[in-house]
Amino acid sequence: MPQTTAATAAATAAEDVGRRGRPRVHRAWFVAAVAFVTIIGAAAFRSVPGLLFDPLHEEFGWSRGTIGAAVSVNLALYGLTAPFAAALMDRFGIRRVVAVALTVIALGSGLTVWMTAAWQLMLCWGLLVGLGSGSMALAFAATVTNRWFTTRRGLVTGILTAASASGQLIFLPLLSWIVDRYAWRPAAVTVALAALAVVPFVLLLMRDHPADVGLKPYGATEFVPKPPPVPGAARRAVTVLFSAARTGPFWLLAGSFAICGASTNGLIQIHLVPAAHDHGMPITAAASLLAVVGVFDVVGTVASGWLTDRFEPRRLLAVYYALRGVSLLFLPILLAPSVRPPMIFFIVFYGLDWVATVPPTLALCREHYGEESAIVFGWVIASHQLGAALVAFLGGAARDAFGSYDVVWYAAGALCAAAALMVLVIRRRTAPAPTPVLA
Repeated sequence: MPQTTAATAAATAAEDVGRRGRPRVHRAWFVAAVAFVTIIGAAAFRSVPGLLFDPLHEEFGWSRGTIGAAVSVNLALYGLTAPFAAALMDRFGIRRVVAVALTVIALGSGLTVWMTAAWQLMLCWGLLVGLGSGSMALAFAATVTNRWFTTRRGLVTGILTAASASGQLIFLPLLSWIVDRYAWRPAAVTVALAALAVVPFVLLLMRDHPADVGLKPYGATEFVPKPPPVPGAARRAVTVLFSAARTGPFWLLAGSFAICGASTNGLIQIHLVPAAHDHGMPITAAASLLAVVGVFDVVGTVASGWLTDRFEPRRLLAVYYALRGVSLLFLPILLAPSVRPPMIFFIVFYGLDWVATVPPTLALCREHYGEESAIVFGWVIASHQLGAALVAFLGGAARDAFGSYDVVWYAAGALCAAAALMVLVIRRRTAPAPTPVLA
């Protein structure tokens, strides 16, 4: 009864606000804007790994496989932390979790300026930045979207996913210029400062739930009371995993998204700059290509969100993966000392396709797993990052072994074809997804 009374009071307050006249723009869009800025600020850490391979190799003599291993730890922890982060946000609130995550990212990046051994790179960039980054990003976007929006979820997911690419667009040219002119340490400090600069925005402007300000979620017809904090975040995340793992769609989504991570974060983002440098292209030019990926990533992801609200997500994913695989098969003949039109075409296309997979994948998670979709999506993100981590390491090891990246591009193209087939196998759900019973 107390909870019902509180919900009724909150709903009455919301109606009173409505009678006095609501602002034309729903508060959910302001929360989404704060989330967008937050993800942009945190995106600095994603822009650095590909720029560090050659500087760290030259200064410390570490092999590309060793540096790739540190990056793979980062990517793996990013993924494995995501499902627990979604549960932690349910327990402690979005603001607290994201503020702590940004601080941990700043600490890990800042400490790298004093490292002298490879294990310290593993600790700072692998462990600390991996844990911090995994506590936000896509899990953060999914939680904000699920709580604040009932309609336009595909579009909002696309916008927030594109925020990371927007941050890459901002930071990649800047960080590559810093590395080229002042070496890698000032770039690491820049990442730390960018993460810290966003913390006040989160603490002052972010709200955990529409009920906190007496509003309905955007597009909702009824007021939604704020649920009580959910204890046992880690246990809940594991329980949801065991429940989802008994279903076929989970493994198909996780497997295809692992290939997505392998062919984007683990491959292009980490290895395109050193691969282009192998062909005589300056680091700043190669980094600028990645920045262009970020430009079209924004367009492609927002467009994918719009398409996801209107078309079958499985078919969209199949098209995205198939086209990505074909483009990777042509990459070895496109790399050259200078940037030529065919390479620009590849970059534009890859940018449009980069994380266009996120809105339809999240939509399929919602379709099959209902209220637990944010945590299930967290585990799907984990598979994405494990795939990225594996290729970040294997790509560097292949470069050490074969002297080029060609075999990596071809293998990734074949994997994308497999991902296209996997998503087509997922059966369409016609009834509402049941809510898993948590022990």
